[in-house]
Amino acid sequence: MVGTVSPRHDGRRANAAIDLIGLDGFDSAYPRELSCGMRQRVGFARAFVVHPAVLLMDEPFSALDVLTAETLRGDFLDLWSDGRLPIRGVVLVTHDIEEAVLTCDRVLVFGSHPGRIVDEVAIVLPRPRDRLDPAFREVVERLYVALTEQEVPGRTGRAATDHLPGSGIGIVLPRVSSNLLAGLAETLARPPMAARPTCRCWHRRCTLRSTTSSRSPRRCKCCVAEVAGGDVRLTEAGRQFAPAGTEERKRLFRRHLLAYVPLAGHIRRVLDERPNHGAPWTRFADELEDHMSPQAAAESLRAVIGWGRFAEAFAYDDQTRQFSLDDPGAKDAGAEG
Repeated sequence: MVGTVSPRHDGRRANAAIDLIGLDGFDSAYPRELSCGMRQRVGFARAFVVHPAVLLMDEPFSALDVLTAETLRGDFLDLWSDGRLPIRGVVLVTHDIEEAVLTCDRVLVFGSHPGRIVDEVAIVLPRPRDRLDPAFREVVERLYVALTEQEVPGRTGRAATDHLPGSGIGIVLPRVSSNLLAGLAETLARPPMAARPTCRCWHRRCTLRSTTSSRSPRRCKCCVAEVAGGDVRLTEAGRQFAPAGTEERKRLFRRHLLAYVPLAGHIRRVLDERPNHGAPWTRFADELEDHMSPQAAAESLRAVIGWGRFAEAFAYDDQTRQFSLDDPGAKDAGAEG
């Protein structure tokens, strides 16, 4: 919270804050002489010097290397546990689940589209907390599941657990390479993961969304994998895809791409219906911009172009900015549909 310091107190408080954060001897150092960790400590000192009631921290350790962040986080927790900080509370924003469990007494899990609180977890573990403690891992597990199984209030059916904004061709698609999806399938199919009914996986980039009801597992857009209870496992299609050769993978991927990604199916239908089997980028970009920003439309088209090329469902020439069915594999795909 914002505060001010009177001139007769500023020197005393500044020295006290410098001492508190462990930078004695660097009082006269210029910023260029300080490491990243030291500069972050100075940021804490600037906040402490005004004696705020509540300290607001937005990912304070994320820009530091792992060891520096761990040291600074530990020093901060020691000061807090010893009651040496001139504050009554801290609000911390973080994307690191373990950091939240290490530092906080109460965790609020936020969802998006729209922004809202989806879960609240009280952390009653004694300090200092041990990452290897089963009780610690249990809390991490609960938060993980809360993050990976967010539901949108007031919505039911196929879109109830969407993690991607929009619906139909208006779904905003992230650019995930086919190589990454194939690597995920291969990893889940190999021992020791293949011997387990499910495995824990934190795939930030993998496109996972619901294709069934809110009570059913969330499935990968091309039905290679599904997530339930925070676990990811191969679907039947994924078990066929993982050991298959290149051509069989393309065939499976093409079939599911056109069936489960509305934009891909829409592009293919337009190309099939046109006499020249071609269409410009603007044909689809303008249509998408009715549902999303121009940047999101371009990102979604780039994503589906990569998937379409791998599946040989359609072709795209970046110089002429034209979609087409010039690829022989794409023409063969029409017979499958």
